[in-house]
Amino acid sequence: MFNFFSKKHFLIDHLEGFIDIHNHILPGIDDGAKTVEDSIKLIKGFNEFGVNDFICTPHIMENYYPNNPSTIQSSLSLLKNALKMNNLEHINIEAAAEHMIDSGFETILNEHKVMPLAKSYLLIEMSYLQASINFDSAVQKIKTNGLFPILAHPERYMYLHNKMDKYKHFKTDGVLFQLNLLSLGDYYGSEVQKVANWLLKNNLIDFAASDVHKTSQLNALKKISIKEKTLMLIKPIIEKTIYNFK
Repeated sequence: MFNFFSKKHFLIDHLEGFIDIHNHILPGIDDGAKTVEDSIKLIKGFNEFGVNDFICTPHIMENYYPNNPSTIQSSLSLLKNALKMNNLEHINIEAAAEHMIDSGFETILNEHKVMPLAKSYLLIEMSYLQASINFDSAVQKIKTNGLFPILAHPERYMYLHNKMDKYKHFKTDGVLFQLNLLSLGDYYGSEVQKVANWLLKNNLIDFAASDVHKTSQLNALKKISIKEKTLMLIKPIIEKTIYNFK
């Protein structure tokens, strides 16, 4: 007997009009696009399946990517000029940042050098090796500054996978969750995919994004197929992301 929920869908067929709020397509500024040409190639790739709106989020990470509003805006201006030269004026790009919660984060926050999304949301991350010691205090200070903290790719922090109740603690504390679309496939491995689906099923995900750094990731995104029941869970998240950041 045919099972309605066994039908598979290509994820990109449901991303037309999507606003990508987490990516690394700004050139020469972190571990994402290295050149303007790389950026243009990625943007054209997204354009193929109807994604034309981006909030670029390069890393701000002490000792690795010490970006600030000035360096980020310079890279954004460079890319905007390239869009004009390549007849891509229909592409909308803005800039924010992905902030590592490290020893330098609170200084940046206090000095008002953070880069929010849509003026009100702050994209944050932790190390993949261990949780940030100051994560809870940083979250409180973000909220005190009138911002909503969004934790990037919660499904990818392996040290949380055996502490699933910790996710609910974060949510209770006012942390929003942004899922990486690549996590719906096996790009990061089956364990990350499993946790991504668990977070979706438990209504813990608020937003979705690509977190694309390079062409190989974009190609992997194009190949992801998901079950009907997963599509029914991710579509409202896609729509919510568009609604909040349009």
